[in-house]
Amino acid sequence: MKHAGLAALDALEPLLAEIRHLPGLTERSRGVFYTKGRAFLHFHEDPKGLFADIRDADGRDFERIEVSGEAGRRRLVALAAERRPA
Repeated sequence: MKHAGLAALDALEPLLAEIRHLPGLTERSRGVFYTKGRAFLHFHEDPKGLFADIRDADGRDFERIEVSGEAGRRRLVALAAERRPA
């Protein structure tokens, strides 16, 4: 699964804008977010749709979430807000 290209990131722009407002995250390149110098969230695309990889609750690995639809996008924002550093 390849990292999201420009067209995919354009489609995700409203979601990216929401994530940019969460304190504690730094967007090093478009759609790639870090926290405390460590990768936290990034996006992929494949024929099945658009996906986000977000650090799991332990911070050890990534959890993949489909963000092609509104339900997945809402879930991602909620998880990002919950899992980012305080």
